[in-house]
Amino acid sequence: MDQGNKSGVTEFILHGLSGSQELQLFYFVFFTLFYFSIVLGNLLIVLTVISEPALHTPMYFLLSNLSFIDVCLSTFATPKMIIDFLMEHKTISFEGCMAQIFFLHVFAGGEMMLLVAMAYDRYVAICRPLYYASIMSLRKCTSLVVGSWLIGVFHSVSQLIFTVNLPFCGPNKVDSFFCDLPLVIKLACTNTFTLEVLMLSDSGLMAMSSFVLLLISYTVILVTVRRRSSAGMAKARATLTAHITVVTLFFAPCIFIYAWPFSSLPVDKVLSIFYTVFTPLLNPLIYTLRNKEVISAMQKLRSRQVCF
Repeated sequence: MDQGNKSGVTEFILHGLSGSQELQLFYFVFFTLFYFSIVLGNLLIVLTVISEPALHTPMYFLLSNLSFIDVCLSTFATPKMIIDFLMEHKTISFEGCMAQIFFLHVFAGGEMMLLVAMAYDRYVAICRPLYYASIMSLRKCTSLVVGSWLIGVFHSVSQLIFTVNLPFCGPNKVDSFFCDLPLVIKLACTNTFTLEVLMLSDSGLMAMSSFVLLLISYTVILVTVRRRSSAGMAKARATLTAHITVVTLFFAPCIFIYAWPFSSLPVDKVLSIFYTVFTPLLNPLIYTLRNKEVISAMQKLRSRQVCF
């Protein structure tokens, strides 16, 4: 018996995305390319924002932090999932499983708060432009980013502190490609009703409240933009619509999975891909790579590299 987790389970078996050997090879190639695109795309944005003085503004400071957290969010489980596509037996140690749960909630919780901070930045820029420079100071932006990380850590610890001490005595099969909290706690050899209620009131409420707050913020911004007919406002309206689409793709799966912890569906692991793999790639495409300032800064960065 493992004395650390007070259970007889020392590892968990991951079902992965599919049992078909042909599909696993296809998934291996597909997700490998996808993952490298996520890492390279987001790190390029971080490097561009750091190296280009013209992008040293609150909006791009927050966007570069979003890109960094997207790299983290896609890395906590995706590399192992890719390796597991080549493995007949997909296992993960108890400690590794708990680590995945911890980092998932740190990064996902931090990203939720960061998206709220970005919506606040856009609200001030569009609805209170005369006060933007004084409100969105470097100190305020730094506080928003640090606060996002701290909330993510606190949220994760509050979830894991109860899970790690649950008695696991079998079964140990997780129907997903990583250790997801709703699936893991159902394997405990005890009544988990209280823990599921806690998860509902923590993760579910956090995702739902953040999503509602974002929708309200973007609605106020869109109403403000609608009242103005300039070309710049038309561009802002199109950009905000794209932002809402990405936010919905990130939050909808989280709400579906964590707001209904008492029942698990086969579609849950498919939905998990949206906020761990697809959204980290969509964020740079929507938020920055469609922006002329970022494209221009990337071209300057490339020119400097060629000169060297």
